[in-house]
Amino acid sequence: MKLARNIAIVALLAFVVAVLPGGDNAARAVLAAISLTFLALIGLAGRELYRQNQMSYMGLTDRQRLIFVGALGALVLMVAGADELTRTGLGVVLWLVVIAASVFAIVRVVGESRAY
Repeated sequence: MKLARNIAIVALLAFVVAVLPGGDNAARAVLAAISLTFLALIGLAGRELYRQNQMSYMGLTDRQRLIFVGALGALVLMVAGADELTRTGLGVVLWLVVIAASVFAIVRVVGESRAY
């Protein structure tokens, strides 16, 4: 019964977006608000992780910190530019390579920091 109710709600919302004038714009606005909220929550989670691991971060060498922050910056840029980069095949390959290299760099720095 709950499933039928949920399906009816989604169908009603889809009908409203499809039929009412400006429904497409309203749907885009809601999606934009949800996306911004999600990105803000990711930022807050990152801040909290930094606060919890600040001592470990300060214990890294300058080289390790540079690699770590550079990899995080590359990940942020890839998330921000995902729509533009994933429009072409070469862009998708570049996006995947940068994501993989960034994750590898972060894992490597964390592994090096725990090796001692």
